[in-house]
Amino acid sequence: MKQIIQSFKTGETILEEVPAPVVKRGYVLIKTTRSLVSLGTERMLVEFGKANMLQKAMQQPDRVKQVLGKIKTDGIKPTLTAVFNKLEQPLALGYCNVGTVVAVGEGVEGFAIGDRVASNGHHAEYVCIPKNLIANIPANVTDEEAAFTVIGSIGLQGIRLCDPQLGETIVVVGLGLIGLITAELLLANGCRVIGVDPDANKAEIARKKGIITINPGESDSVKFVMDMTDKVGADGVIITASAKSNDLIADAAKMSRKRGRIILVGVVGLDISRADFYEKELTFQVSCSYGPGRYDDNYEKGGVDYPLPFVRWTEQRNFKAVLQMMSAGKLDVKSLITERIRLNDFDKIYSNISNQESIASILEYPDQADASATVVINDGKFAAGNGGIGIIGAGNFTSMTMLPILGDIGAPLYSIASAAGVTGTALAKKYKIGKSTTDYKSILNDLAVDLVVITTRHNQHAHMVVEALQAGKHVFVEKPLALNREELDDILKVYNGSKTLTVGFNRRFSPHMQKVKQVAGDAPMNVIATMNAGHIPANVWVHDMKTGGGRIVGEACHYMDLITFLTGSKIKSVCMNAMGLNPQVNTDSASILLQYENGSTGVINYFANGSKAYSKERIEVYTQERTIITDNFTETEGFGTKNLSKLKTNMDKGHTAQFKLLVERVKQGGKSLIPIDEIVNTTLASFAALESLQKREWVNVAS
Repeated sequence: MKQIIQSFKTGETILEEVPAPVVKRGYVLIKTTRSLVSLGTERMLVEFGKANMLQKAMQQPDRVKQVLGKIKTDGIKPTLTAVFNKLEQPLALGYCNVGTVVAVGEGVEGFAIGDRVASNGHHAEYVCIPKNLIANIPANVTDEEAAFTVIGSIGLQGIRLCDPQLGETIVVVGLGLIGLITAELLLANGCRVIGVDPDANKAEIARKKGIITINPGESDSVKFVMDMTDKVGADGVIITASAKSNDLIADAAKMSRKRGRIILVGVVGLDISRADFYEKELTFQVSCSYGPGRYDDNYEKGGVDYPLPFVRWTEQRNFKAVLQMMSAGKLDVKSLITERIRLNDFDKIYSNISNQESIASILEYPDQADASATVVINDGKFAAGNGGIGIIGAGNFTSMTMLPILGDIGAPLYSIASAAGVTGTALAKKYKIGKSTTDYKSILNDLAVDLVVITTRHNQHAHMVVEALQAGKHVFVEKPLALNREELDDILKVYNGSKTLTVGFNRRFSPHMQKVKQVAGDAPMNVIATMNAGHIPANVWVHDMKTGGGRIVGEACHYMDLITFLTGSKIKSVCMNAMGLNPQVNTDSASILLQYENGSTGVINYFANGSKAYSKERIEVYTQERTIITDNFTETEGFGTKNLSKLKTNMDKGHTAQFKLLVERVKQGGKSLIPIDEIVNTTLASFAALESLQKREWVNVAS
């Protein structure tokens, strides 16, 4: 299928051939008929992409601070590599989509094949959208009218926060697409509406709808509003404009009445004058996109709706309300359509988007579109038994760490699967991967694939490992192997040792750890491993126990495996203590004590509350009157050791060595890189750590 994407690195906007998405549980597959170009948002993205590196940095000072911090801990080269890789990731444009349902996933009710629906899908011939971000279109609303649903909901949410009453005067600052829709919805609500915009064309459209307008470039908008309200001031001001200065927020305060309400929908400078707000006791609120549910994965991706009696207006219910207003003739969007452009002629919009004067541009899609879930990128021949690699997952680890290594060592990259197809296709082109697909099962069924690499979110690891082993493939899966004992048991039922199973415990392959292992020998030892992991916001998926399993199972398992490697023994029992008066099972600041079968002990300090200026990782080994310290996998120093003084390298956590060995093992045969009993022991130990925290006692690691 065809999809419009944009590069953050070059600013180039192209119509790319990518694999069509496949329907999944809780989602609906839609064949697009129309989509609306949101010129304000998309212009901002395109202009950012076209900016040079200095201009990009000036626009995002917070990101610059993050980059500088990463340079201090990781070094210049790894940091710049990560930055450039991030910029190379394509961005799918568009969020106002209309089409026909062609497939309905399990667990979805209220939608059927053939329904016309509006959603926040991209500019693509097919989109797969979660059920809570879709709304059925009334019969008397056309597809091109319905394309305004999502952008109309942005304005509607601003109105809901403003809470206008019948007869109130509301000022809308900025009569772009969202502003015009917002103003018309306010009229339907019984308000007197004043629109502020310097564009004569937009002002004329507004006046025809019954909106009072003022050109701030010709007259004083504050004085105008005060005169129109008998010096009282506006009851509410909704800012839908975008500007870098603080003038708009200052003027909004000055034109408001005492205890007036100011709602920001657009993007403006927010250097607020305390005096303006203090004297009038003004309220100010920023509106979040389409409404409640936005950026909540449980609502948007998990399909968990908010109960209507407690949250009357969600994203989806706002979609429905906008469509109802169109159906009732209360919202006229036809007058806002400036042009209708065929998808193949998309460049007529994007080639000069910075100077685009259109109010609303509609993209029209062809009746026939390729629905293939796989696109051939490189038609090189791959034969079974040659070690062909199929990758499932195209996230940060794949793009920034794994693929650069596999590319450098000349690994036979055969196919890559990604959920939406855009990122996977871009990576396939960059690393000369044969195929890009959105159907990971096609990788499992392909005879040319000998090794399946799984780098998806953690909750998908176990069942994909099972499927890959059942398909007779060698398997590499990023940690963790499983999130619970049941998932682990499912894997062990199908694993018979005929194919290798490797988990991404890369640190044991670092030259630093190899040297430590050599110097420390086989005697019992004490190992202290500290990970200054850094803070991750609570709403990120890794903290969700069903999706990510938490950071102990998902990340601290790295150090369990590493200490097992260093001690040459398996974990016998675990005790974990977490910070806080009432520590919970899900924690990311904890100390884990490990008892090993050979008498060794391990301490894992996994902390998320430390400074980023300090080294991220530190390993200390104490044995036979010798001490060996590794700092951030760049420097290892021995004390009391005869054959080790110092080892210095660029940061090397063992990824390269691990993947080199893995590719060789798949081609030449042999045992798994990490013994399966050690993988199982580490996995069980991570579960035991959570159990220990809950029970507040030592827990034996089950066999």
